Amino acid sequence: MSQIVFDIVSRDRTGTGGAREARREGLVPGVIYGGADQPSAISLKLNDLVRGLNRGGLLSQMIELKLDGATQKALIKDIQFHPVTMKPLHIDFFRVQGDQIVSIEVPVHFINEGKSPGLKRGGALNVVRHTIELDCPADAIPAEIVVDLDGLDINDSVHISAIALPPNVAPTISDRDFTIATITSAGPSASEEDDEAEGDGEESVEVPRVGEEDEDKSED
Repeated sequence: MSQIVFDIVSRDRTGTGGAREARREGLVPGVIYGGADQPSAISLKLNDLVRGLNRGGLLSQMIELKLDGATQKALIKDIQFHPVTMKPLHIDFFRVQGDQIVSIEVPVHFINEGKSPGLKRGGALNVVRHTIELDCPADAIPAEIVVDLDGLDINDSVHISAIALPPNVAPTISDRDFTIATITSAGPSASEEDDEAEGDGEESVEVPRVGEEDEDKSED
Protein backbone atom coordinates (compact mmCIF):
# COMPACT_ATOMS: atom_id res chain seq x y z
CA MET A 1 0.00 0.00 0.00
CA SER A 2 1.49 3.33 -1.07
CA GLN A 3 1.88 6.01 1.55
CA ILE A 4 -0.86 8.60 2.00
CA VAL A 5 0.30 12.21 1.65
CA PHE A 6 -1.77 15.16 2.91
CA ASP A 7 -1.05 18.81 2.20
CA ILE A 8 -1.86 20.75 5.37
CA VAL A 9 -1.90 24.46 6.19
CA SER A 10 -1.45 26.28 9.49
CA ARG A 11 -4.50 27.83 11.13
CA ASP A 12 -4.14 31.26 12.69
CA ARG A 13 -7.58 31.15 14.29
CA THR A 14 -8.25 28.43 16.86
CA GLY A 15 -11.28 27.62 18.96
CA THR A 16 -14.84 27.14 17.75
CA GLY A 17 -14.83 30.18 15.48
CA GLY A 18 -11.65 29.16 13.69
CA ALA A 19 -12.88 25.60 13.25
CA ARG A 20 -16.18 26.75 11.75
CA GLU A 21 -14.37 29.11 9.39
CA ALA A 22 -12.17 26.26 8.15
CA ARG A 23 -15.20 24.04 7.53
CA ARG A 24 -16.94 26.79 5.53
CA GLU A 25 -13.88 26.85 3.28
CA GLY A 26 -14.06 23.10 2.61
CA LEU A 27 -11.34 22.25 5.11
CA VAL A 28 -11.17 19.94 8.11
CA PRO A 29 -9.64 21.61 11.18
CA GLY A 30 -7.20 19.64 13.25
CA VAL A 31 -4.11 19.60 15.40
CA ILE A 32 -0.73 17.92 15.15
CA TYR A 33 1.14 17.19 18.37
CA GLY A 34 3.75 14.91 19.90
CA GLY A 35 7.52 14.81 19.80
CA ALA A 36 9.66 17.78 20.76
CA ASP A 37 7.54 20.38 18.97
CA GLN A 38 4.56 22.22 20.38
CA PRO A 39 1.01 21.33 19.23
CA SER A 40 0.06 23.16 16.04
CA ALA A 41 -3.41 24.02 14.71
CA ILE A 42 -3.71 22.87 11.11
CA SER A 43 -6.33 22.09 8.49
CA LEU A 44 -6.51 19.97 5.35
CA LYS A 45 -8.90 19.68 2.43
CA LEU A 46 -12.08 17.77 3.22
CA ASN A 47 -12.01 16.01 -0.16
CA ASP A 48 -8.47 14.76 0.43
CA LEU A 49 -9.41 13.29 3.80
CA VAL A 50 -12.58 11.66 2.44
CA ARG A 51 -10.59 10.07 -0.40
CA GLY A 52 -8.10 8.72 2.12
CA LEU A 53 -10.87 7.27 4.28
CA ASN A 54 -12.60 5.67 1.28
CA ARG A 55 -9.33 4.10 0.22
CA GLY A 56 -9.24 2.07 3.43
CA GLY A 57 -6.51 1.42 5.95
CA LEU A 58 -6.00 5.11 6.68
CA LEU A 59 -6.26 4.70 10.43
CA SER A 60 -3.52 2.09 10.67
CA GLN A 61 -0.73 3.43 8.51
CA MET A 62 1.89 6.14 8.47
CA ILE A 63 0.77 9.46 6.99
CA GLU A 64 3.09 12.03 5.43
CA LEU A 65 2.08 15.62 6.09
CA LYS A 66 3.41 18.44 3.91
CA LEU A 67 3.49 21.93 5.40
CA ASP A 68 5.32 24.92 3.85
CA GLY A 69 7.69 22.67 1.91
CA ALA A 70 8.60 20.52 4.92
CA THR A 71 7.36 16.99 5.55
CA GLN A 72 6.44 15.30 8.81
CA LYS A 73 5.46 11.69 9.38
CA ALA A 74 2.44 11.17 11.61
CA LEU A 75 -0.28 8.76 12.63
CA ILE A 76 -3.94 9.64 12.96
CA LYS A 77 -4.83 9.69 16.63
CA ASP A 78 -8.52 10.57 16.41
CA ILE A 79 -11.19 11.66 13.91
CA GLN A 80 -14.47 13.23 14.97
CA PHE A 81 -17.47 12.81 12.67
CA HIS A 82 -20.84 14.55 12.42
CA PRO A 83 -23.36 12.24 14.16
CA VAL A 84 -25.84 12.36 11.27
CA THR A 85 -23.90 13.00 8.04
CA MET A 86 -20.67 11.27 9.20
CA LYS A 87 -18.77 14.16 7.65
CA PRO A 88 -15.28 14.52 9.22
CA LEU A 89 -15.31 17.48 11.63
CA HIS A 90 -11.89 17.38 13.27
CA ILE A 91 -8.70 15.34 13.06
CA ASP A 92 -5.75 14.80 15.39
CA PHE A 93 -2.31 13.77 14.13
CA PHE A 94 0.56 12.48 16.27
CA ARG A 95 4.13 13.13 15.10
CA VAL A 96 6.33 10.03 14.92
CA GLN A 97 9.79 9.00 13.80
CA GLY A 98 10.20 6.04 11.47
CA ASP A 99 11.83 3.72 14.01
CA GLN A 100 9.58 4.73 16.90
CA ILE A 101 7.62 1.85 18.44
CA VAL A 102 3.89 2.56 18.35
CA SER A 103 0.80 0.68 19.51
CA ILE A 104 -1.79 0.50 16.76
CA GLU A 105 -4.92 -1.45 15.85
CA VAL A 106 -4.42 -3.58 12.71
CA PRO A 107 -7.39 -5.21 10.92
CA VAL A 108 -7.75 -8.99 10.72
CA HIS A 109 -8.38 -10.62 7.33
CA PHE A 110 -9.58 -14.22 6.98
CA ILE A 111 -8.70 -16.45 4.01
CA ASN A 112 -9.57 -19.97 2.78
CA GLU A 113 -13.09 -20.11 4.19
CA GLY A 114 -13.87 -22.67 1.49
CA LYS A 115 -11.14 -24.97 2.83
CA SER A 116 -12.54 -25.13 6.36
CA PRO A 117 -14.29 -28.46 7.04
CA GLY A 118 -16.24 -26.86 9.87
CA LEU A 119 -17.65 -24.11 7.68
CA LYS A 120 -18.44 -26.61 4.92
CA ARG A 121 -20.53 -28.62 7.42
CA GLY A 122 -22.63 -25.60 8.35
CA GLY A 123 -20.49 -24.14 11.10
CA ALA A 124 -20.13 -20.42 11.62
CA LEU A 125 -17.05 -18.24 11.87
CA ASN A 126 -17.16 -16.44 15.21
CA VAL A 127 -14.80 -13.48 14.93
CA VAL A 128 -13.72 -12.54 18.44
CA ARG A 129 -11.30 -9.80 17.31
CA HIS A 130 -11.76 -7.82 14.10
CA THR A 131 -8.59 -5.87 14.91
CA ILE A 132 -5.52 -6.66 16.99
CA GLU A 133 -3.38 -4.09 18.74
CA LEU A 134 0.28 -4.47 17.88
CA ASP A 135 3.52 -2.86 19.03
CA CYS A 136 5.58 -2.20 15.93
CA PRO A 137 7.97 0.29 14.28
CA ALA A 138 6.02 3.23 12.87
CA ASP A 139 7.54 2.70 9.43
CA ALA A 140 6.75 -1.05 9.39
CA ILE A 141 3.07 -1.24 10.35
CA PRO A 142 1.45 -4.36 8.86
CA ALA A 143 -1.46 -3.56 6.55
CA GLU A 144 -3.42 -6.51 7.98
CA ILE A 145 -3.19 -9.71 9.99
CA VAL A 146 -4.01 -12.75 7.85
CA VAL A 147 -5.78 -15.72 9.48
CA ASP A 148 -5.83 -18.92 7.42
CA LEU A 149 -8.96 -21.02 8.02
CA ASP A 150 -7.71 -23.99 5.96
CA GLY A 151 -8.37 -27.24 7.86
CA LEU A 152 -10.29 -25.73 10.77
CA ASP A 153 -13.23 -27.79 12.01
CA ILE A 154 -16.12 -27.03 14.37
CA ASN A 155 -14.87 -26.12 17.87
CA ASP A 156 -11.41 -25.23 16.55
CA SER A 157 -9.97 -21.86 17.56
CA VAL A 158 -7.29 -19.55 16.20
CA HIS A 159 -5.06 -17.96 18.81
CA ILE A 160 -2.51 -15.18 18.41
CA SER A 161 0.31 -17.72 18.82
CA ALA A 162 -0.70 -19.25 15.48
CA ILE A 163 -0.08 -16.00 13.59
CA ALA A 164 3.34 -15.33 12.06
CA LEU A 165 4.02 -11.66 12.72
CA PRO A 166 6.71 -9.59 10.92
CA PRO A 167 10.07 -8.94 12.63
CA ASN A 168 9.96 -6.47 15.56
CA VAL A 169 6.16 -6.74 15.69
CA ALA A 170 4.40 -8.16 18.75
CA PRO A 171 0.87 -8.12 20.18
CA THR A 172 0.34 -5.48 22.86
CA ILE A 173 -1.40 -8.12 24.99
CA SER A 174 1.46 -10.37 26.04
CA ASP A 175 0.17 -12.12 29.16
CA ARG A 176 -2.08 -14.66 27.43
CA ASP A 177 -2.59 -16.50 24.15
CA PHE A 178 -5.83 -14.74 23.27
CA THR A 179 -8.42 -16.00 20.80
CA ILE A 180 -8.91 -14.33 17.43
CA ALA A 181 -11.70 -16.51 16.04
CA THR A 182 -13.47 -19.85 16.49
CA ILE A 183 -15.52 -22.17 14.32
CA THR A 184 -18.83 -22.78 16.08
CA SER A 185 -21.79 -25.03 15.37
CA ALA A 186 -24.31 -22.30 16.24
CA GLY A 187 -24.53 -18.53 15.67
CA PRO A 188 -21.56 -16.34 16.62
CA SER A 189 -21.09 -15.23 20.23
CA ALA A 190 -18.10 -13.41 21.65
CA SER A 191 -16.02 -15.25 24.24
CA GLU A 192 -16.14 -13.77 27.73
CA GLU A 193 -12.38 -13.37 27.99
CA ASP A 194 -12.35 -11.12 24.94
CA ASP A 195 -15.45 -8.99 25.54
CA GLU A 196 -13.18 -5.95 25.67
CA ALA A 197 -12.37 -6.44 22.00
CA GLU A 198 -15.88 -5.50 20.93
CA GLY A 199 -16.42 -1.93 19.65
CA ASP A 200 -18.82 0.42 21.37
CA GLY A 201 -20.07 2.21 18.23
CA GLU A 202 -19.06 5.71 19.34
CA GLU A 203 -19.00 8.46 16.77
CA SER A 204 -15.43 9.49 17.57
CA VAL A 205 -12.90 7.04 16.13
CA GLU A 206 -10.11 6.32 18.59
CA VAL A 207 -7.00 5.14 16.80
CA PRO A 208 -3.29 4.66 17.55
CA ARG A 209 -2.06 4.93 21.10
CA VAL A 210 1.46 6.10 20.44
CA GLY A 211 4.21 5.68 22.98
CA GLU A 212 4.00 7.31 26.40
CA GLU A 213 4.29 10.87 25.25
CA ASP A 214 0.61 11.59 24.53
CA GLU A 215 0.54 15.15 25.77
CA ASP A 216 -2.28 17.57 26.38
CA LYS A 217 -3.37 19.58 23.39
CA SER A 218 -5.42 22.70 22.96
CA GLU A 219 -9.14 22.41 22.38
CA ASP A 220 -10.08 23.39 18.85
